Amino acid sequence: MAEAAAAGGPQSGPQSGPQSGPFYHKERIKSSPEEEARLERLHFWRIIDAFRYYRVHVGEQVKRAERQFLSLPKHHQNLLPNVLSNLSRIRQCADHNQEVLQAIIHNSLNMFENIEYGSRVDPQKSRPSSTFDMDKLKSTIKQFVRDWSEAGRAERDSCYQPIIQEIQRLFPSDQYDVSKVSVLVPGAGLGRLAWEIARLGYTCQGNEWSFFMLFSSNFVLNRCENVNSLTLYPWIHQFSNIKKSTDQTRPITFPDVDPQSLPLTTDFSMVAGDFVEVYNEPDSWDCVATCFFIDTAHNVIEYVETIWKILKPGGVWINLGPLLYHFENMANELSVELTYEDIRTAILNLGFHLEVEKESVQTTYTENERSMLRYVYDCVFFVARKPADLYFNGQEEDDDLQQSSSPAAKAPRREGYDRLT
Repeated sequence: MAEAAAAGGPQSGPQSGPQSGPFYHKERIKSSPEEEARLERLHFWRIIDAFRYYRVHVGEQVKRAERQFLSLPKHHQNLLPNVLSNLSRIRQCADHNQEVLQAIIHNSLNMFENIEYGSRVDPQKSRPSSTFDMDKLKSTIKQFVRDWSEAGRAERDSCYQPIIQEIQRLFPSDQYDVSKVSVLVPGAGLGRLAWEIARLGYTCQGNEWSFFMLFSSNFVLNRCENVNSLTLYPWIHQFSNIKKSTDQTRPITFPDVDPQSLPLTTDFSMVAGDFVEVYNEPDSWDCVATCFFIDTAHNVIEYVETIWKILKPGGVWINLGPLLYHFENMANELSVELTYEDIRTAILNLGFHLEVEKESVQTTYTENERSMLRYVYDCVFFVARKPADLYFNGQEEDDDLQQSSSPAAKAPRREGYDRLT
């Protein structure tokens, strides 16, 4: 199903783009424009329904826990005086989460300036959602911790800072007009990495496929102004590996910064759609930064080819992440699971030069730091450059083309001399 342009940061210009991976592309060719529009509307409202169904879904979990507890012998129940009150607290937390989710979808119904999804006869009605969609929604709630809360700072530092530091090393502000350096962040999620890059003055665009992420990033980037003004309870869905009941119901506040504090001159945007289909203009980006992204592909080599295509000669690809292939266990989905060794071979065979490579960068992803079970990813981090001296039809690239492909360097700093842009 296609997902068109999502609004981005305060200065962003919403753009459009189709969304579907290669597996779906084959199916989409068979669909008429009318059928494609119908399927897209169904998909849009399915995700809206998931947001609205959240309270009911969590309520059912709580009811089940209450039934299980009340099935215990009475003398066992008497030994556990706090269980029912804690379940009641979880229900209250879910009610509060629902209020935030309602605000998110309220601001999402007209977020795409180039597509209308119609209306419902009973727009507020809660419709049942699949376990798959509810799991996606609960994962999205945890993304607020990772991207926009103080509690997620350590995780952001381990995942985002290596990428940001490489961008600053490769395109230092004392040698480049960074506003002319274009950085693309596919799989941008809730947009914090792209926002941080834009905050440093670079031209930055985030790209995201998921409506769950798009709705939420639109809300936090365009509707949240006051620091730590909103509260979520992201851990109430976890009923195992808990030390204290207060750990399960502890809140987080967001956003930890004002997302709309970017200077008016900042060039920052978010684009909705499938990465491979949206980005097909050759030699158009100075840098592509991917974080926990390449394993979302049906065919990761298609991602690698796309990045090679869209990078300018001399451009760089910075990657950090594991290889937890998203479609590996999904029925009727194309999924090619390659080792990093295989991907590395393809990267080099395509023509990239690996300038930095670390095969063991440990980090977490939406981790509950108080859980008794915690996962650590042993990630790969690399910087790959598309050579500046590419050959076309056996001839070395024209000097003028090479110069036009490079980011704008600053003029030498001299007293009374305006900077060239």
